Amino acid sequence: MKFDLHVTDGTARLGTLDTPHGRVRTPAFMPVGTQAAMKGVHWHEVREAGADIVLSNTYHLMLRPSAERIARLGGLHAFMGWPHPILTDSGGFQVMSLAKLRKVAEHGVTFQSHVDGATVELTPERAVEIQRLLGSDIAMQLDECVALPAPPAEIERAMRLSLRWAERCKRAFEEDLPSGRALFGIVQGGDVPDLRRESARALVDLDFQGYAIGGLAVGEPQATMLAMIEEVAPLLPADRPRYLMGVGTPDDLLKGVARGIDMFDCVLPTRNGRHGLAYTRFGPVNLKNARHAEDPRPLDPESPCRVAATVPRAYLHHLIRVDEMLGAMLLSIVNIAYFQTLMQGVRAAIAERRFADHAAAVTEDWSRGDVPAL
Repeated sequence: MKFDLHVTDGTARLGTLDTPHGRVRTPAFMPVGTQAAMKGVHWHEVREAGADIVLSNTYHLMLRPSAERIARLGGLHAFMGWPHPILTDSGGFQVMSLAKLRKVAEHGVTFQSHVDGATVELTPERAVEIQRLLGSDIAMQLDECVALPAPPAEIERAMRLSLRWAERCKRAFEEDLPSGRALFGIVQGGDVPDLRRESARALVDLDFQGYAIGGLAVGEPQATMLAMIEEVAPLLPADRPRYLMGVGTPDDLLKGVARGIDMFDCVLPTRNGRHGLAYTRFGPVNLKNARHAEDPRPLDPESPCRVAATVPRAYLHHLIRVDEMLGAMLLSIVNIAYFQTLMQGVRAAIAERRFADHAAAVTEDWSRGDVPAL
């Protein structure tokens, strides 16, 4: 993997990340295909929307259909029909949030599968092995994520355990180094600045190919999240990609980019689309609202997304109200396209060193109101 930083505009960064399966333009938003699928959306639609890279999840794929089966079928890229870059999350967050019963120890975490109740063990070494079997371009270390707010002592315990696991993940990764692929370390430390800085410095000493900031957007206010980014980002090497995990809203993305973040992922575009919410350059539009029942306008006639530019709001409202799966599919496409268009605009603005003005204009558009009536 090779990361090139081309332009900086303040602390906003424009770069490219070259992987065995292609180039990622940064800042990048990664759509989430947790179980090797984007709910209700075909991969060619994700690509046409402008996505360079997607995310899949180790926890879910290790349970079904299993990493070994995917490896026998040619790896994750062939299995899911996405020949472009893939990042796999290590599964630590899902173990903590989804597993019915779990026991965290120095060796790893033992949990009860949410699928069939079977007892499963996930160690740092096994997390790396699974991601190697999947064949992802970017793998993540196993870490322990703590929901906020939490006692400082608990945050510190999890951070130090995550650091020890990071060292074991890196050692396992380097024992059978996949050609061109990368392993990222994950900065933990909750909302405690000293712990965040200690975690970042220790991970930099371990010399990962990239660095993620984890354990945010887990219950804390946005201001806290941004403050933790400001603590961590200056400590990370300028020549390595920086990934803010599980974030977020369009506003989170703009503010993350302004603080030096290169990569993001979140389920919001598809999850909210399934619940009738469309993201547009004028802000979110709730298609469940009755005021859309006789509105012939599209969401945005100037959108590069065909659905957003042509499909009447009245029709989208009808589909959502009658729980027709096509409604969820169409709004998911709209939202994936909006997030990619947002990042394309961000990259163009950084290239021209006008990011601050661009971000301010985008934010103003969100507050201005909807497209004019026909």
